[in-house]
Order: sequence, then C-alpha cells, then structure tokens
Amino acid sequence: MSNSQKFKPTYILIALSIAFYIYTSVQGGDFMNTSGNMILQYGQVNRLVLYYGQYYQLLTSMFVHANIAHLAGNMLFLLIFGLRGEEMFSVPEYLLVYFLGGLTGNLLSLLLLPLDIPSVGASGAIFAMFGAAIIYARRALRQSIIGALIYAFFLLFLSSGPGVNNLAHIGGLLTGLLIGYVLAAKHKPVTEYTISYSYSTNP
Repeated sequence: MSNSQKFKPTYILIALSIAFYIYTSVQGGDFMNTSGNMILQYGQVNRLVLYYGQYYQLLTSMFVHANIAHLAGNMLFLLIFGLRGEEMFSVPEYLLVYFLGGLTGNLLSLLLLPLDIPSVGASGAIFAMFGAAIIYARRALRQSIIGALIYAFFLLFLSSGPGVNNLAHIGGLLTGLLIGYVLAAKHKPVTEYTISYSYSTNP
C-alpha cells in the first residue's frame, strides 16, 4: 500500500478548496458567486502578478472558484482522478503532479492570457492528475500510450469552451502526462507486482 492511501491528499485538497470557497463567500458577501474583489485578490490576474508582484496568486488561484457550480464540478473530478492517483503515486509524487501541473498551467496563462482577464480554479491541477494517472496505467502495464493520449486530448477538447482557461488545462495535462510517464518508467511494472503477489499467496 502506498503512503498516499494512508494519508488521503485528495480529501485534504477538496476540504481546503471548500474551506477557501467558504472564506471568499463570507468575505465577498455572496455564497453562490465569488465576488470580483475576492477574485482580484486571490485569483490570477496577470497584470497584478507581473507589475505588482502578487506572485502568490499563481498558487492561491488554484483554490479560488468562480461560483458554487464551478467548485462542485472541479471537486467531483478531483475526487475521481485524485483517488485514482492515490492508488499509483506516493504522497510526494501525488503532490508534485497536482501542484506542478497547476503551476505550469498558471504560468502558461501568465505568458499568453491578456493582462486583465482573471483566471481561477483547480482544473489545471486536476488535468495534471488525470494525465498522470492514465499515462502511468498504460505505461506500467507495458501497453501502447497512444490510446491514453487520444483519450486525454479528447477530454481536453470536450472541456474547452467560452470562459474556460484552455491554457491552464493544456499546461496541466501536458505536465501530468510527462510526470506520469517518467514515474511509470521509474517504478516497477504493475505486471511484476501482480506476479510476485500471486506467488507469495500460494501455498
């Protein structure tokens, strides 16, 4: 059992995101939608990051959500892909995937988004976890990764649309795919674990 199964990072990240939403709702005076002031303070606004040194927004924006529906959707997918990631990765590996994926998506947004368009949400980090999990599963089983890549970019296409930060999704997904591939090459293949386990349990 990996130590991520003993220490559940997915539940902790969900709890932190919900707690942060409650905080911004109380401060902003609206539970259904995050106020503009809270988004300017804790979301990612490139002008504030680049010209006013508010670099912390690259991290805090992962915990800010535009409204209750945005929060609920992201937390659902974090639950699905996060618990899957816990089965594959140790806690340090899990957190590396999540935060490096989210940060990469935010940095890509910093480079390419207009200065005054705010960006909020955990979707870049969640896409990283999704990408890492699917590529790891295929690679560890010594199967072709082509199907995993097609599935990953199909989901990326489905998630795109008006008002969606596609750059954060792309940055997170590519980071997750890369880390998952490297970790699968580093770890012992799943097939070898299965064979060893079978031998150890037979009389």
